[in-house]
Amino acid sequence: MKNLTAGGANNRSRHSEPATSNHSGNDFNNFMNYFWNYTDMPESITENLEPHIRVVENKDSVKVTAELPSIPEDKIDLQISADGYLSISGEKKDTNISSADNSYFSEISYGMFKRTIPLPWDLAYDNAAATYTNGVLTVLIPKTQVEKQKFKKIAIKTTSKN
Repeated sequence: MKNLTAGGANNRSRHSEPATSNHSGNDFNNFMNYFWNYTDMPESITENLEPHIRVVENKDSVKVTAELPSIPEDKIDLQISADGYLSISGEKKDTNISSADNSYFSEISYGMFKRTIPLPWDLAYDNAAATYTNGVLTVLIPKTQVEKQKFKKIAIKTTSKN
């Protein structure tokens, strides 16, 4: 029997002895810890539900993209506040729950999620638009004229050294 640890089936530290085939209680504990590390469980559950976000800015707008796989559009709530925070929340429900099923192992997470993204630009929130295609939410928020005029290109002149 191989010594199973949280790092993988053949993970050995520099100072450990090779795995032996004594069928001690530690082998079973290591096996259980490999699959169910209770100290990591709460963090990994929330990480699985929290959408991955990309925020891209161009001269005219800000685009926020969020991955929300397997979440129906009607379970997503999208809000933007006047002080510049975009909130994406929703719920992923398990629709295949059956009392006859005896699940052995599952890494599929279900529950509620919420992600708030600060938007540090002067944006035209009333003109924001969102689309949802194949599990990807895209929010496009145009910049105001004030924001568009905040930056000016500065020309760089080359000088020769004498």
